[in-house]
Amino acid sequence: MTVKYIESCKLPTPFGIFDMHGFEDGESDKEHVVLTMGDFDGEEPVLARVHSECLTGDGLFSLRCDCGAQLQAALHKIAQQGRGAIFYLRQEGRGIGLLNKIRAYHLQDAGADTVEANEALGFGADLRRYDMLKPMMAHFGIQSLRIMTNNPRKIEALREIGIDVTERLPHETGRNPHNAKYLETKKGKLGHMLDSE
Repeated sequence: MTVKYIESCKLPTPFGIFDMHGFEDGESDKEHVVLTMGDFDGEEPVLARVHSECLTGDGLFSLRCDCGAQLQAALHKIAQQGRGAIFYLRQEGRGIGLLNKIRAYHLQDAGADTVEANEALGFGADLRRYDMLKPMMAHFGIQSLRIMTNNPRKIEALREIGIDVTERLPHETGRNPHNAKYLETKKGKLGHMLDSE
């Protein structure tokens, strides 16, 4: 695993001033960032979100998913607490990349759900990996997390790399008529822990 820390800077946002840390992943040739606020010294678990890049949701305000709303909610919660981290991983479209995601969206326009669309293109339902988090968390000395997620696979992956997940905080936000089927598929086919109907 060749993940290398590059540099840090201040990142003022509407939610507060974060520190942004850049990492280079030699294995995937991707650049990941971590946004942090506060001090991670001591034993107290860190409030965190592991967020996979979603240009359409995070940057273009798409209502097809809940990603942008989840990112903003996580920034807001961390700023309220004054301590936490967002690990922003560059693995667009559950790991299939932006252009394949557009191809998958085209199939969804014709009636496929997110899993069916990925599989029709020859991909697995979710190709994301989380092993790059181990050296990134080690850089900050993070041993344990209170994680904002609905994805049990993410919690399992963190535990597999030796990160103690002390608490899962449900992170449901951004439901709308355009993403109802997307959220149903997350719950029914990918096992996400979603309560809202």
